Amino acid sequence: MSAAQRWERASAEMGRHVTDALVEYANPQPGERVLDVACGTGAPSLKVARRVGASGGVVAADLSEEPLKIAAERARERALTNITFERADVHALQYPENSFDLITCRFGAMFFSDLPRALREMRRVLKPGGRVAFAAWGSFDQPYFQATVQIVMRHTGAKVPPGTAAMFKFAEKGTLARALSEAGFADARDEIRTVPWVWTESAAELWAYFQAVTAPFRPVIESAKDKPEIEREVTAALEKFVDGGAVKLTAQIVLASGRKA
Repeated sequence: MSAAQRWERASAEMGRHVTDALVEYANPQPGERVLDVACGTGAPSLKVARRVGASGGVVAADLSEEPLKIAAERARERALTNITFERADVHALQYPENSFDLITCRFGAMFFSDLPRALREMRRVLKPGGRVAFAAWGSFDQPYFQATVQIVMRHTGAKVPPGTAAMFKFAEKGTLARALSEAGFADARDEIRTVPWVWTESAAELWAYFQAVTAPFRPVIESAKDKPEIEREVTAALEKFVDGGAVKLTAQIVLASGRKA
């Protein structure tokens, strides 16, 4: 069983407030056609599909098949018929120009291998007046990472791997807005926001989940001489946030938007 399947409900709940913040920020309207890129298991896509209604539609796109299958199953469970799931590379989108009113992306833009090209592609497939809305990670210095990966780094002397460092490339206000502006978007802006980041299972399960989904640090953790001590310290750090049976952290995120003039 994959990590996405094992912790499907807990993971979806943990990211729910980020999804809600992004969708409210994007403000999809009834009847609009929306592309959700790097959709993963579909949390933003499904919420947007409900917002645009039967007269609108959503294309949920990702490079990987497995999360798309999970997203499609979630849509079937919710009887959503105005959403399709497709493999797509944001650097070379298969859609014609002027196809979408809105493009959304949650926690994907940080990992685009060629950000300017990806942004230009998104701008190309937007209709005139169409808009993009992104959610990205904010600072590395926030509770979730302080209680997990920063403890690992302190014990092992490991540096932040390049893939992990990319997660925080837009943490400084103005960085993502500037990239949008340079790609030709009008009214480019971004803001930093703090939202709840709640894990509904135990602190120990959260640590297990973190290790499963944070591939760059897995070898570091597995080879650490004091792995048991790391586990004890991480679990104790996470347990400080336990309230009512849930680990109640917060997440600092960046919300960014722009418009195709």
